[in-house]
Amino acid sequence: MGAVLLALLSVAALALVLGGAVLRPRGLPEAVFAVPAAVLVIAAGAVPLEHAGEEAERLGPVIGFLAAVLVLARLCADEGLFRACGAWTARWAHGRPGRLLGAVFALASTVTAALSLDATVVLLTPVVFATAARMGAPPAPHVYATAHLSNTASTLLPVSNLTNLLAFAATGLTFTRFAALMAAPWLVAIAIEYAVFRRFFAADLAAPAPGEPEAPPPMPLFALVTVAATLAGFAVASAFGIEPAWAAAAGALVLGVRALAHRTTTPRTLLNAAAVPFLLFVLALGIVVRAVVDHGLGDLLDRLLPAGGSLPALLAAATVAALLANVINNLPAVLALIPVAAPLGTGTLLAVLLGVNIGPNLTYAGSLATLLWRRVAHRHAYEVRLGEFTRLGLLTTPLALAAATCALWAGLRLIGT
Repeated sequence: MGAVLLALLSVAALALVLGGAVLRPRGLPEAVFAVPAAVLVIAAGAVPLEHAGEEAERLGPVIGFLAAVLVLARLCADEGLFRACGAWTARWAHGRPGRLLGAVFALASTVTAALSLDATVVLLTPVVFATAARMGAPPAPHVYATAHLSNTASTLLPVSNLTNLLAFAATGLTFTRFAALMAAPWLVAIAIEYAVFRRFFAADLAAPAPGEPEAPPPMPLFALVTVAATLAGFAVASAFGIEPAWAAAAGALVLGVRALAHRTTTPRTLLNAAAVPFLLFVLALGIVVRAVVDHGLGDLLDRLLPAGGSLPALLAAATVAALLANVINNLPAVLALIPVAAPLGTGTLLAVLLGVNIGPNLTYAGSLATLLWRRVAHRHAYEVRLGEFTRLGLLTTPLALAAATCALWAGLRLIGT
């Protein structure tokens, strides 16, 4: 009876955390719900204090990286990097929404891969809204592209998504080996998304846009070079067994010192960019998910995930991960799946990452990025229609996930682990 009560308590705590993150009543931070839930499961004995400490130790480098990359992305926006990229895409489009969609796909995929999906949702999406408005183009295809690519295009690098970073150490891969194995799935999934978008939004993309694009501002080369150096730093750090957080922190430090010296930012602004409440949410969520895994979910997933690196096994793993992400959100899903998938092999773990990254495009609740994107859209007075969002997700997600998993299977045979 005690075990059953602890299992029910753990599920209730997770439901509280996810409900608070999805609904955010009165705009309260996610941590307001997650931290008390974590304290509750520890106090009730669902998670021993020792296990909570293990989770904190495991998530520490991930949280440090997340803080650094959020600051780095914010500083890049302050330097004008996103606005300049938006203006260049509009000029390249020459008043043709179809060309603009291609440019947005390329830009959003690059930003997501290099600066994480949070940068695409929070910083690039407003730029895309403004760019489409200046061109007089319907916003739907381009804005939906940032939502989908914040998930789909986050499969390339360990640093592209918090889910990747959580699983990266368990894969046993280097930074470059991870990128090599995920490059083909990344390209295939994006290509399928693009093909479906062209057909789904054919009417919006057919008519020429009447507006005139603005003259592109100068590209902020210092910020661009810093981002490129940071990406190179990730690869070098991985080769020497150094956490990616240190490379991200170095990039943020370079841009931060420059901005403070030029008085274009303040220490308070940089602290706000680090999103400390969200970092607390990630830590608390990890503890709550540990309670759910220890009290039944882990055993269930152990039965559902197939062993072996065959194509059917990888497709099954990706499907289970995608479904779980849409039921409990992709961040708790990957926290629950990593301990089960890691012993089954690198291929299974990478298939799980494809599932939790691409799968969330099916529903609003699939990822925190999609929920955040919806809030950004509402701030721009854009109504996201549930039926349209769901139809687009059904047309893109199963096909993109299956094709990406097939590409992963082929890559594992060609490249190996």
